[in-house]
Amino acid sequence: MKTQDIVKFIESINNLDTKNYSRLKEAIEKRDSIKFVSFILNNDYSGEESPCPYCGADKYQKWGIRNDLQRFKCEICKKTFNILTGTPLANLHKKGRWLMYAQCLIDGLSVRKAAAKCGVHRNTSFRWRHRFLKNTNLIKPEKLSGIIEVNELIFARSDKGDKNLKRKSRKRGYRSSKYIPYKDRVYTMFLRDRGKNTFDDIIYKFSAEKLKPNLSPLLSKDSLLCSHNKSTYLRYTKENNIRHGILNLSKRESVKKDIVHINNILKYQQDFIVWMERFRGVATKYLHNYLSWYREMDEFDFKIVAETVLIRAKRPEKYNTNHFR
Repeated sequence: MKTQDIVKFIESINNLDTKNYSRLKEAIEKRDSIKFVSFILNNDYSGEESPCPYCGADKYQKWGIRNDLQRFKCEICKKTFNILTGTPLANLHKKGRWLMYAQCLIDGLSVRKAAAKCGVHRNTSFRWRHRFLKNTNLIKPEKLSGIIEVNELIFARSDKGDKNLKRKSRKRGYRSSKYIPYKDRVYTMFLRDRGKNTFDDIIYKFSAEKLKPNLSPLLSKDSLLCSHNKSTYLRYTKENNIRHGILNLSKRESVKKDIVHINNILKYQQDFIVWMERFRGVATKYLHNYLSWYREMDEFDFKIVAETVLIRAKRPEKYNTNHFR
């Protein structure tokens, strides 16, 4: 746009009525939000360069800008890509509202409330939620050290949203986890050391054989695993020669020798259950995203900013601790 045209446009603003002035102001604010989101995405503060999403090469050059996003061309495979190619945010529209939606995740809003706040359809809100949380599920500690507390939660398998149920629908939930049939049980493992590093994942069969190949990489040689006296933990620690602090909860034994307890992980689980109540039940296939969502909030002590959520959604971690699967 030429300078003369800009000057004429600025002068014409004085002639706008209230309605058209509001429309102009709204359009400028919308454009500003798009520019700001693009600035955050283009200027990743992680200090790492992502390889080519097609061939993995790290030799590429800038290849212009499109839709406010920097494009690149790989010198090896000759393909072009932008900073969102190969990420969960690829091919999503309404970029100017992403930062507002990231704040909705921080606030823990439901799908419909987030949709109303961002001015999008509820299906768009649902899709954005799980795209934003996809990489969060990969950000887990590779090692836990020192005194490690472990405990599990039992959920009933949920097919919420499935229109082709292969079983009879349940009109009400179970009174307690002990009433859930074994075939419908989903176990959520929680491990947390005294440094507040937390690992969680979902297993569908709770046994020592299932724990053996997956739990061991998380534990250091000098680790002390604290748990209640469930036979699964007793067998696992005995077979793998792991130091084990055992609590007999049936006898109301909460602390032993002033250091053996699972109070931290029980507090974490209780807070997670309370936090989950707002969603009124989630499908089992999406449960890992909610575990990761809460773990990320706890990692930042519930003081995470929207920019960080957006950058994490764009850039997956280089490691994937896909345990218990």
